Amino acid sequence: MRTERSYGAHMKLTDIIQPSAICSNLQASDRDAAIAEMIDMLVSSGAAPAEIRDELLAKILERERKSSTGFGYGVAVPHIKHPKITKLAAGLGLSERGIDFESRDKLPVYTVVMLLTPADQPEDHLQAMETIFKNLSKETFRRAMRQTQGNDEVLKLLDDADHHRLGEA
Repeated sequence: MRTERSYGAHMKLTDIIQPSAICSNLQASDRDAAIAEMIDMLVSSGAAPAEIRDELLAKILERERKSSTGFGYGVAVPHIKHPKITKLAAGLGLSERGIDFESRDKLPVYTVVMLLTPADQPEDHLQAMETIFKNLSKETFRRAMRQTQGNDEVLKLLDDADHHRLGEA
């Protein structure tokens, strides 16, 4: 299923998002708690060492206070590069009730993708962000993501998006 990373022409969502760091029902009701919940998922999945959990949380929250990663349309993509992250990985969290991320469009966030990247891999970071934004910019993808029920459906949707099996909008 998942081989050692060699992205070639472009990254896929399934290369980036860790299956064990998907939560189809975030419990958090505010931005800071959602970010903490996402970091905890990524630490539990092995994407980040536990000893930097608090540092990651502090740095991501500091960045959010300066400029929200809620880019609109119900989506936020908090991200960080860190020297103790050994491989690029992302978590995905969905909120049924929506979270105030102080997004540009002032609307609640329902889909959060948190990206962790090794500090020495800026090209991979940019490529991953491009892949994430390309998909989250499509209304059909965002709508389908909000309608998923459970992590298996989320994984199937990510695979469908990677293989262009979703309609464009």
